[in-house]
Amino acid sequence: MSDIEKVKKLREATGAGFKDCNLAIKESKGDLEKAVEILRIKGISKASKKMTRDAKEGVVAVSGDEKKTSIIEVNCETDFVAKNDSFVNFVKELSELNNEKDSDVDELKKSKMKNNVTVEDNLVALIAKIGEKITIGKTKTISNSTSTNYQYLHTVVKDNLAKLAVVVSIETKDNSDLVKTFGKQLSMHIAASNPLALESNLIDKALIDKELQLITEELKNSGKPEDIAKKISLGKMNKFKEENALLTQAWVMEPKKKVQDIIKELAINDLKIKEFSRIKIGE
Repeated sequence: MSDIEKVKKLREATGAGFKDCNLAIKESKGDLEKAVEILRIKGISKASKKMTRDAKEGVVAVSGDEKKTSIIEVNCETDFVAKNDSFVNFVKELSELNNEKDSDVDELKKSKMKNNVTVEDNLVALIAKIGEKITIGKTKTISNSTSTNYQYLHTVVKDNLAKLAVVVSIETKDNSDLVKTFGKQLSMHIAASNPLALESNLIDKALIDKELQLITEELKNSGKPEDIAKKISLGKMNKFKEENALLTQAWVMEPKKKVQDIIKELAINDLKIKEFSRIKIGE
């Protein structure tokens, strides 16, 4: 095999540029395996320099079925790269693996992809090839044997890749079109309203404490008497909880009603929202 043929083969295997491959072939004295190692080392070197930059663009991918659905966020630096074929193909395959690994990122990174190379090494090679910082962001798998998952993708980039994705799990024995329509509408509501939890008592305590601190500081500077300030503070906190808990949010399609009112109107006794996940790029 001539050096030119080896360079071509090396480019196909690693995705690196002609010049880098040519130098690696010369450095390895024609040994392809050694040339791959040389490029990997150089790739890691290139990648490490890029890891200090911001990666706030990218895509969110959804994989699985109505019983087990996974979301994964993959970030890059520019929207241009988010539409790049190499990036898109990597994320698609990564998304399927993520569903297999139940969103265990450590296991995911060690998993081998179709080219028999680990996710971690493929990620390094992609960074070296594209020239941008690329990172695996938030992940979530929702799997409940007694419920059905509904999903919504907003600003679709391609197929199962979007800028925002929602998965919501609904438990009921009712399999009517009414429930399916509600499931789809609920996933759209979650995308628009961004609830922090299903119920107010499930909102992260750290978020509650932070909001209370902000309200307290705001009222401290208002000059209001302490007893009145406490009442105002209580009212503001109750409103914060109500607006950020899914069940008590105003229903996007009919804002005068709350999500829990819509559920009551469905009159399906065993219907229950089990859990949900909403992931938006850069959020």
